[in-house]
Amino acid sequence: MQPRPSQPIAAPAPDAEPLDLIFIEGFSGQTVIGIHDSELQRPQPIVIDLVAGVLRSRACVSDRIEDTIDYGAVRERLVRLLREHRLQLLEAFAETIAGILIHEFGARWARVKVVKPNKFDDVRAVGVQIERFATDDEADPRRAHRAAAVLRLIGNGMVPGDPRP
Repeated sequence: MQPRPSQPIAAPAPDAEPLDLIFIEGFSGQTVIGIHDSELQRPQPIVIDLVAGVLRSRACVSDRIEDTIDYGAVRERLVRLLREHRLQLLEAFAETIAGILIHEFGARWARVKVVKPNKFDDVRAVGVQIERFATDDEADPRRAHRAAAVLRLIGNGMVPGDPRP
């Protein structure tokens, strides 16, 4: 099979609103992921790099974390994902992370790279990198604030809408 030439990444439209980029580089953890029996026996190391684009962040002016994506909250969400997912492929894992950045944190654009370091003796790393764009209704900045508030409630042991005191 002939390798396919890589497709160029589309440039943003000239009238596109500028994005501020929030990133996490070199997040490392362990998880069970793969398709081979040897990969399913025990957790293996993975490294995640991600970039989340938000419309010109109000945090630049307000200096308030509520006006941007809190990378500490994203990190906590990655830790939980490593623990809870049941995915087999790095592609599906990266897609899940991109979805989290867009749907839970309100990113307009996400780039996610997931790597299995030292998977083979003669290769430093294998992995996948994807880019995803939010639809107009997914990119509602108020969504990110609601998601952050819900995550804070859950982190404090409360469930939104829970009738218990």
